[in-house]
Amino acid sequence: MRIGWFLAFRAIRRASLWTTSLIIFVMVLTFLNLVVISGVLVGLLQGAVEAVRTEYTSDVIISAPTDKRYIENSPNLIALVETLPEVEAMTPRYREGGTLEAGYQTRKDTDKPNIANAQIVGIDPRLEHTVTGIANHIIEGEFLAPGDYDKVVLGNYLLSQYIPIDTPGLPTLDNVGVGTKIRVHVDDVVREMEVKGILQTKVDEIAMRAFMVDTQFRSLIGRTDGNVTEIAVKLKEGVDPVVVRDALLLRGAGNEARVQTFEEALPQAFKDIIDTFNMLGVMFSSIGLVVASITIFIVIFVNALTRRKFIGILKGIGVSGRAVEISYVFQSIFYALVGSAIGLALVYGLLVPYFAANPIDFPFSDGILVAPAGQTFFRVGLLVGATIIAGYIPAWMIIRRNTLDSILGRN
Repeated sequence: MRIGWFLAFRAIRRASLWTTSLIIFVMVLTFLNLVVISGVLVGLLQGAVEAVRTEYTSDVIISAPTDKRYIENSPNLIALVETLPEVEAMTPRYREGGTLEAGYQTRKDTDKPNIANAQIVGIDPRLEHTVTGIANHIIEGEFLAPGDYDKVVLGNYLLSQYIPIDTPGLPTLDNVGVGTKIRVHVDDVVREMEVKGILQTKVDEIAMRAFMVDTQFRSLIGRTDGNVTEIAVKLKEGVDPVVVRDALLLRGAGNEARVQTFEEALPQAFKDIIDTFNMLGVMFSSIGLVVASITIFIVIFVNALTRRKFIGILKGIGVSGRAVEISYVFQSIFYALVGSAIGLALVYGLLVPYFAANPIDFPFSDGILVAPAGQTFFRVGLLVGATIIAGYIPAWMIIRRNTLDSILGRN
């Protein structure tokens, strides 16, 4: 081991700077390929998950059972949530399916109705903004205020100017903007309202909703018992949502409502897509790992081949072949570790902060770079292991040749 270390140190110190730099550059690119490609693929959906958590479910979402229209005994459940010290804020919501109608003032009997299906949601504007920051997504007009009656804020998926695709399965409102009068149909109740604002988001559940003040919405749907449809709960920094979910279930909240963390509330199809993207990232990264291994194999093989006479002399004076092999393994480890160190600095010092500040604008999410420390260092281990194998094999192939043939340069 000592002799192998000595030989490796001398070889690296005397090697061409350009050759060493090129090998390390290949290692850096391989490391980035291992981490960045899978990180971006997963980040596409992780950005969507974070958007759902921030703008819709928050950390814990309490919703009505599948066979109920609302959460029974909601006031008691809300009081229970308020007693938990881990809770920072919450926003109860009333929700009913309805229809929005525009252009009815001038529509003729032969004209196609200008309507769109939507989830009508009654909220406390201040609580909603505290939990989800939804007011920050207003792109036209203003968000709701507590005293806004006969005012409505529409999600961008309800308006044709924000959905360029014309599909029968997704009817949208034409020629509707801030200040437009529309009719809101909920069951048999019809109410004329003015569009106060339009919010734009990539979270489908929010983009397909029409928001109004909860006090008016309760009277619109005839619900005076205070029973809400869902409650989004925001927790204090660092609190595990599972802890709060289990605390609520332990106190009987699960008897009358579904209590889920934001991850549990994700659709199964969404989780399957995340797993698929993870698999694709691993596949693409594996190709890069193979390419890097072949590169190291070729470099070490050429190096050992050109130094065959020198290796033969070392063996002739008593240096074991194992020590020479170990020297090439140490050289391979050096290249892999230096390349990985530079790659780590680039990922965590440059790329992750950059994508966090400038997410990739995809139609369904703001993509970020996901690089968990545990997975990243596991990939460092993979790179080092593959490099060790790729460095050892060609050295073993050269050193196993006859010593005298190596000295004389005979094949």
